[in-house]
Amino acid sequence: MNIGIIGAGSIAKTMAKTVSAIPDKAKIYAIASRSLEKAQEFAREFNIPKAYGSYEEMLQNPAIDLVYIATPHSQHYQNMKLCLANNKAVLCEKAFTKNTMEAEEILREAESKNILVTEAIWTRYMPSRKIISETISSGIIGDVDHLSANLHYSIANKERMVRPELAGGALLDLGVYCLNFATMFFGNEIEKIDSSAALTDTGVDRFNSMTVFFKDGKIASLTSGFTNRSDRKGIFHGSKGYAIVENINNPSSITCYDTNDMELKHIDFPEIATGYEYEVLECREILEQKKIQCPSMPHEETVFIMKIMDGLRKKWGVKYPGENL
Repeated sequence: MNIGIIGAGSIAKTMAKTVSAIPDKAKIYAIASRSLEKAQEFAREFNIPKAYGSYEEMLQNPAIDLVYIATPHSQHYQNMKLCLANNKAVLCEKAFTKNTMEAEEILREAESKNILVTEAIWTRYMPSRKIISETISSGIIGDVDHLSANLHYSIANKERMVRPELAGGALLDLGVYCLNFATMFFGNEIEKIDSSAALTDTGVDRFNSMTVFFKDGKIASLTSGFTNRSDRKGIFHGSKGYAIVENINNPSSITCYDTNDMELKHIDFPEIATGYEYEVLECREILEQKKIQCPSMPHEETVFIMKIMDGLRKKWGVKYPGENL
């Protein structure tokens, strides 16, 4: 499977390293940046055959099977529109788009053209997802009715986090992982969400707190932010104990404890190249099957999460240029 990358930043480099670890399954065939010099430098670093200073030019290459979009959230909609205009399958980084309206338009077009488009929320594709689900479902910590998850990094110096024109804020960059963590394991039947946020001078959320109430009585307590560093743990609270997932953004293990804090079970998750390989492999499989949705992140799940984030931002007063929430 030949992959073309749009955007030559750090996340694109991670994808290039990932694909080099699975050479029998996929290869990076082309890189496109708005700067030809940057694309050529990227291509030299990762031994990529084609480098382009234009997204349009790369997308006209018939050898490309899948396009990985590694640009800021604010550009995802336009980038995906361009890919679909050139009949290219898409693996797009999270957050999928700035808002629900953009997401729904992209997915409608993809479905009408019968083209694969999927969101690269890597934690949904990883084997850790199934292991966590099976561990909690086993009853080892009893009946679980609450989870907590946090994701905070000290990255306030990054422009993409603070600029509204880049769809900045903690929610779309970090909180999206917390929401996906909660819905992966507690489902989509949400009754209500109580939330609050602290905003920057630029008008985006630097810290947010969400309490998600599910219709079956479960509750998820979630926080994300970009001014400090957190432990990134996901914790399930059960009637017979609790379970700690290390790093909800790239899970490494789960450890179960009883009500006296004695360890019951510890599972290290399988070794990974970077973690991105699972979304790439699933895309390959789906393309071979001539389907247009990845089961790990169906279109309806992408739209569901986008709708939640739109509602949260509307409540907080976080609006991006040109939006009508």
